[in-house]
Amino acid sequence: MNKISKKIAAMMLAAAIGATTIPYAVLNAQAALTDQDIQSAINTLSKIGVMQGYADHSMGQEKLITRAELAKMVVKTFHLEGTAENTASLTDVNPNAWHAEYAGEIVGLGIMQAENGQFNPNGTVTDAELVQVVSKALKRDVKSVNHWMNAFFAADSSATRGEVAYLLATARQAIPAEDAKITNVRSLNAITLIVTFDKPLTATDEVFAKAKEDFAFNDGLTLTNMPRLKTGSISTYIVPTSVQKAGTTYNLAYKGQPSGSFAGNATKLDMTTVSQVTNDTFEVESLKANGVVDYGYVISAYSAGRGTNAFVLNDQEQADGKTYQIISSMQARQVTITPEGGQPIIAKYVPFTQSTDGKQEPKFRLPEGQKLTPGVKYTVTSDWANIANPTFVATSFEALQVTNAEASSETSINVTLAQDPGDELFSGRSVTLTAPNGDKLVATYKYSSRKGAVGVFDLTQNSKLSAGTTYTVTPVGTWATATGVTFTTK
Repeated sequence: MNKISKKIAAMMLAAAIGATTIPYAVLNAQAALTDQDIQSAINTLSKIGVMQGYADHSMGQEKLITRAELAKMVVKTFHLEGTAENTASLTDVNPNAWHAEYAGEIVGLGIMQAENGQFNPNGTVTDAELVQVVSKALKRDVKSVNHWMNAFFAADSSATRGEVAYLLATARQAIPAEDAKITNVRSLNAITLIVTFDKPLTATDEVFAKAKEDFAFNDGLTLTNMPRLKTGSISTYIVPTSVQKAGTTYNLAYKGQPSGSFAGNATKLDMTTVSQVTNDTFEVESLKANGVVDYGYVISAYSAGRGTNAFVLNDQEQADGKTYQIISSMQARQVTITPEGGQPIIAKYVPFTQSTDGKQEPKFRLPEGQKLTPGVKYTVTSDWANIANPTFVATSFEALQVTNAEASSETSINVTLAQDPGDELFSGRSVTLTAPNGDKLVATYKYSSRKGAVGVFDLTQNSKLSAGTTYTVTPVGTWATATGVTFTTK
């Protein structure tokens, strides 16, 4: 295959035959794969038995790949043999065919489809279908797989064996491993590291409690949340830390092994303004337009839920020629808010409010029982952020109004407000449920469960609702009112 991709070749063919329209995907094809790219991938896959040639000793890299060939290559690349709980029964696949076990396995796993039991082993595969297949097999986000296909992707075009080899050789490197080792660490800003491993971490090693044990620093530096895999990368992670001391040399050990060092970073994040959102809560805004992006838009774990807002940053934190600052996890973050003429107050981050409803506005709350005083000017400062407009004059906010509640299970209730708050104002809030005999239960908001004006509240301390009981709902604190709100369990 030469350096002109099949998409460009298609465009040339269209011109040659006088076609009046050319598919949009063809016009937007990116730089083509080279012979060297494809041959290297084929060599890798042939050595490990993933790819085999034809009787004429060719690898057929220019041929369109069949569904049967893809099934075998994917099953072998990701070591899926024998992993399906039930293999699929396929009406158009001869049980003695070379591809039968691979087709049954991959359909049984839900990675490829067989409508009405028809696998269509000799059918071709579009690039768009290929993305889905590899994403499911690797359990990696679609945007990352699509990024690895940039050199040849065109949604409606059929994939060649050479292109599939290139993609699988890339994706194979992204298989998680328990023995992953750090190859590079650098400080991006005062609360964020960029850490690259030789292989991706397993789900177990990503869990915060485990990661906090595995990542060890000197001088009191700690992990503040789990490492998150960057979208489009093979094994590069955004790692949030406590605030680094500028100029301090930090040594990192991973699972007890020395894994590099870095200088503490003085770079603070550029935030724009602070705004009051309730009587005890305010938010600190940042703007993507100013080159600041919440990590939720550039990590693999969240890419599916961020829609068109999700994108890929390269190794220099750039996209479309623009360099971005990354706001890593706000977990355990705090800021100082000082009333004019008064004493500083520490306000802590409200979980799961970092980037909601398409806005980058993490919220911070005063200590329990404290309120912002209307008419008083407040100034917000931070050791991890520079805030361009750090002051606001507090005003009086009406409490949210709870209008309805109903049991959704014996351990959860749905709480409805008078109107959609348009943001995560439920976050961190609780309600008390009082039975006629005076027994009380407490239910706390389930983070990220809000749908419009309705949020899910889970009972605490393993409590359960009693059947046939009418409960009166009372907000804990002054965040909301609930006049006469009751519900009866079945």
